[in-house]
Amino acid sequence: ILPEDTLNKNRNVEKEKNNRGPGAVAYACVPVSSRVSTKIQQLLNTLKRPKRPPLKEFFVDDSEEIVEGIPQPDPNQPKPEGRQMTPVKGEPLGVICNWPPALESALQRWGTTQAKCSCLTALDMTGKPVYTLTYGKLWSRSLKLAYTLLNKLGTKNEPVLKPGDRVALVYPNNDPVMFMVAFYGCLLAEVIPVPIEVPLTRKDAGGQQIGFLLGSCGIALALTSEVCLKGLPKTQNGEIVQFKGWPRLKWVVTDSKYLSKPPKDWQPHISPAGTEPAYIEYKTSKEGSVMGVTVSRLAMLSHCQALSQACNYSEGETIVNVLDFKKDAGLWHGMFANVMNKMHTISVPYSVMKTCPLSWVQRVHAHKAKVALVKCRDLHWAMMAHRDQRDVSLSSLRMLIVTDGANPWSVSSCDAFLSLFQSHGLKPEAICPCATSAEAMTVAIRRPGVPGAPLPGRAILSMNGLSYGVIRVNTEDKNSALTVQDVGHVMPGGMMCIVKPDGPPQLCKTDEIGEICVSSRTGGMMYFGLAGVTKNTFEVIPVNSAGSPVGDVPFIRSGLLGFVGPGSLVFVVGKMDGLLMVSGRRHNADDIVATGLAVEAIKTVYRGRIAVFSVSVFYDERIVVVAEQRPDASEEDSFQWMSRVLQAIDSIHQVGVYCLALVPANTLPKTPLGGIHISQTKQLFLEGSLHPCNILMCPHTCVTNLPKPRQKQPGVGPASVMVGNLVAGKRIAQAAGRDLGQIEENDLVRKHQFLAEILQWRAQATPDHVLFMLLNAKGTTVCTASCLQLHKRAERIAAVLGDKGHLNAGDNVVLLYPPGIELIAAFYGCLYAGCIPVTVRPPHAQNLTATLPTVRMIVDVSKAACILTGQTLMRLLRSREAAAAVDVKTWPTIIDTDDLPRKRLPQLYKPPTPEMLAYLDFSVSTTGMLTGVKMSHSAVNALCRAIKLQCELYSSRQIAICLDPYCGLGFALWCLCSVYSGHQSVLIPPMELENNLFLWLATVNQYKIRDTFCSYSVMELCTKGLGNQVEVLKTRGINLSCVRTCVVVAEERPRVALQQSFSKLFKDIGLSPRAVSTTFGSRVNVAICLQGTSGPDPTTVYVDLKSLRHDRVRLVERGAPQSLLLSESGKILPGVKVVIVNPETKGPVGDSHLGEIWVNSPHTASGYYTIYDSETLQADHFNTRLSFGDVAQTLWARTGYLGFVRRTELTAATGERHDALYVVGALDETLELRGLRYHPIDIETSVSRIHRSIAECAVFTWTNLLVVVVELCGSEQEALDLVPLVTNVVLEEHYLIVGVVVVVDPGVIPINSRGEKQRMHLRDSFLADQLDPIYVAYNM
Repeated sequence: ILPEDTLNKNRNVEKEKNNRGPGAVAYACVPVSSRVSTKIQQLLNTLKRPKRPPLKEFFVDDSEEIVEGIPQPDPNQPKPEGRQMTPVKGEPLGVICNWPPALESALQRWGTTQAKCSCLTALDMTGKPVYTLTYGKLWSRSLKLAYTLLNKLGTKNEPVLKPGDRVALVYPNNDPVMFMVAFYGCLLAEVIPVPIEVPLTRKDAGGQQIGFLLGSCGIALALTSEVCLKGLPKTQNGEIVQFKGWPRLKWVVTDSKYLSKPPKDWQPHISPAGTEPAYIEYKTSKEGSVMGVTVSRLAMLSHCQALSQACNYSEGETIVNVLDFKKDAGLWHGMFANVMNKMHTISVPYSVMKTCPLSWVQRVHAHKAKVALVKCRDLHWAMMAHRDQRDVSLSSLRMLIVTDGANPWSVSSCDAFLSLFQSHGLKPEAICPCATSAEAMTVAIRRPGVPGAPLPGRAILSMNGLSYGVIRVNTEDKNSALTVQDVGHVMPGGMMCIVKPDGPPQLCKTDEIGEICVSSRTGGMMYFGLAGVTKNTFEVIPVNSAGSPVGDVPFIRSGLLGFVGPGSLVFVVGKMDGLLMVSGRRHNADDIVATGLAVEAIKTVYRGRIAVFSVSVFYDERIVVVAEQRPDASEEDSFQWMSRVLQAIDSIHQVGVYCLALVPANTLPKTPLGGIHISQTKQLFLEGSLHPCNILMCPHTCVTNLPKPRQKQPGVGPASVMVGNLVAGKRIAQAAGRDLGQIEENDLVRKHQFLAEILQWRAQATPDHVLFMLLNAKGTTVCTASCLQLHKRAERIAAVLGDKGHLNAGDNVVLLYPPGIELIAAFYGCLYAGCIPVTVRPPHAQNLTATLPTVRMIVDVSKAACILTGQTLMRLLRSREAAAAVDVKTWPTIIDTDDLPRKRLPQLYKPPTPEMLAYLDFSVSTTGMLTGVKMSHSAVNALCRAIKLQCELYSSRQIAICLDPYCGLGFALWCLCSVYSGHQSVLIPPMELENNLFLWLATVNQYKIRDTFCSYSVMELCTKGLGNQVEVLKTRGINLSCVRTCVVVAEERPRVALQQSFSKLFKDIGLSPRAVSTTFGSRVNVAICLQGTSGPDPTTVYVDLKSLRHDRVRLVERGAPQSLLLSESGKILPGVKVVIVNPETKGPVGDSHLGEIWVNSPHTASGYYTIYDSETLQADHFNTRLSFGDVAQTLWARTGYLGFVRRTELTAATGERHDALYVVGALDETLELRGLRYHPIDIETSVSRIHRSIAECAVFTWTNLLVVVVELCGSEQEALDLVPLVTNVVLEEHYLIVGVVVVVDPGVIPINSRGEKQRMHLRDSFLADQLDPIYVAYNM
């Protein structure tokens, strides 16, 4: 049988094979004859070999359950049935005798022979004509600019510009005249213009990508107008700012007064148009990157010719252009075709449209224009403003070119516009939709119709069919139908085919949707500087179903999706950029926007401001819809609209929306002409800076590809697991510390069985030896206690217990003191009097309501006969404020120990047997359970002895303790160990650190301490607070090279990240990285592991999180996905044995399994101390036996923690290989979800990483929903950004769907004194609605 990791290796190779995508597996079928290296051949053979079956009976293999992909396709889905399409040809290009050899020649001809004719009219802000450029002026000014560019920018020997160089054109959208002169000036100078948008701020939406384009085109010069230059953002000293991501540019102003007149003999060089580049048009891809489509002079000319023929342009016609004149149809019709045909363009800028939406209609009326170039938006705006204007006539229009006629909502806009303006003379046949793209230029355009001829038909397609890429006419359900209008025929002289959108360019069938490709001389030639992408787009040779090329004519991919219908009419149904591939079906972003708008949206959101995109989460694309909310929409309106949109999209498109977000008005990033910048919006969404004001997430309905919930394997008995482990070569997971019996101690301590006797003996033997020093925030010693002083003080307290308290031996006494020496004296005083001390954290004077009830509860549960405390606390316990929190009349006797009479007991108490109770240890667990355990005298002795041996403690040593002294190991170190071992303890109360962060480290340095103990809260305080103060520490002379061990006392999984950052941070002041370690204890046994001085360093391992959820431990390499770094919790103490046990079957498990840690040791507590004294729990937790496999019938105590044991390569002190114990987490904290076991901290770690504004995070379950609470330390507008990020990360990393995300203020998640989160308290507050959250999102 193969060992487990070989299985995994094979499985990973299999996985990789599947992950490489469609084109990748090809190499696995290389014919052997081809020259393949032996290594590759071996790999191929390995891949062919069948996988060995895993040991199915003994564990569930997780890789089968994890879906690495998408649900299988539906067998009933529609499939294309037509024949393969044949490319469609446009009508031939007419041959006209006087056609100019180049566009520049046309300009020269009209500029010299028809100088007075109008070429271009610009409007002012109110929409009135302000300046008309004649052909003569255009020619003379372009000439001047061309001459200046070539001859006047540099010196004669070193010109700045040479023909073929690229220059940026930066002109605002309301200045077409300056732009036109600059464009033609560049053409005449044979430099290549690259028109771009005017940058408005240093960091415009998409500005960085424009900078990338400028850089890749090697642009060093930008042409602009004087007015525009003045408006650019400047630095303090008046220079133009360096735009983010832009190359350094030299700005050249092209206003006439700065240009030089060329000498008489200077003529521009105008050659016949060839394939040399003419200009570069920028284009933004789906991902937001900007590419430059290079257009040759020949393509520019041929395209003009094709447009002129298709639109039947004639000299002297007037054309109204509402589009951006820098690119696309606005440039082709309004700047090229007009010059070619000596037409007159009226340019209506976007800014005028915003103030006067009817301006373009008025211009058509005033100039009797024959042609208008618009988008649907302009039709829509004109309809909205129509009431203001009764007497306009559109009867002059022979063509109303709708350039986004390919959009799904264009049909309704065109119809509505026609029905409104037909009475104003608009002819139905004048409406001419067209389809364009930056790469293919004009793909198709509807020719102006013959009056009275029937209008072309519409295609009514089934949405469901479209999502599978198939054309099916929809007859039954009007709601889920898409009505599409044609965009006319293929361009004159062109050819068109439809190819599959992904994979090789295979020709589609006639009833299949694909990407439209055109072949003609009129498209772009390349993406500037991007050879690879260019080949895939501009040099496409279609192939047939067998994969062999069809013809040798290269086609250009247009980026449009569509089909060729009856009569060779072209229909467009979407764009490649807007394609959303969800679970193998295609949806079009524009269709989804249209559906969103159809829900009476206008009350809630703005019409043109909806962004739809997909994000990749958990092996599939998920749809996100973002819209701008109107300021007057109420929360109620918004949620109603959102839920209706979700339903509409679901019923019409049969696809779920993952996230629907509404953002405040005007906050989405815009493109220069007012559209939404989609890729930038997506970027903001993913990085959590979109700042929505309303959000609805529906992961439960969308995410259908989760692995099946795990079923627990029934019927696998413990014995067969045992056999399975042996078969698989696993050992049973157990480990032990050194044997206590073999370690001889020459110390006199051995003959004393009781700690009280040891203190008395020390008071006689070494009366002046100082055992304790207490420091304040300044680092000054405020109190010390020698052996004798402590003994004397304890005697007095014992006397007062007898006198004032009338206590008997065996009575419980609550000790209520701040951390200090008084607490220690009171503890020994109780032992002297034979009472049982119970140390309790005093209540917080500023927060009595929260802290006093716990004190009261311990007093009641422990049935305390009296309370020992100081005067201040005594007053506090009886105060009015205390009375508001608890019943203060029923406190037991309170004895103030501040001024004690000098009295001593006639005789100190000695317990009859070591099994008698020494003290009670009460603590609140992280799940909010208050548990007290009983510690006997023999356990105390054994505990102190184990710690003494592990840490090599003796009377000449000094240790520093910065811990709370109320329970667990912290209490033992503070109160017990020094008396037992005789070493000196420097006591630092942790709360003093809040006043002086340097205190702990400065003390360690001052006393040159070798061993120090702290809590995670202290370590975190130092890491966060002193992170930027390391230099200050150095100047104060603080050096930690003396530290041999720095031990964190904890009852949880080691916080590796915190320990590592602490070590890294203070490495500079001498802290050895080997020094930091952690302890592990639990309620049943307060000290199971402690690093100590000898023995190997703590080891770390990376385990696979997915296996861990199945209670299996699989070690992986660092950096493996889904891996978790765990650290050993110190070394197991002498005399301690642990075994890892299956908590359900109570049988031992192998060391590749996660199980409960059971412990056997002489210092285990002797049981719970509770009112109920439940015997069964007692037996189950403290005296339990393994269900099989243990001949010795050892009695074990259950720690309630899950962990595992790994045998390491290191040698232990005994000379054998060292067994490391790893703690994973508390059993009662784990979450059972989908049949798997999750540890809250793992989910919390993932969540804390996703956004800088998350201060803390906690998770719990509520009716099998996962609730994630995050503390927001940023501004409140970031609250809703966190909802999708939290949902994404938990889905990606833990395969869980978050049910509720609660965003709260910092400090809301309760944390106990040990720095552990109290998730159950948080859950109670959530259910009682007491969290006062900033936002609660219920994921649908």
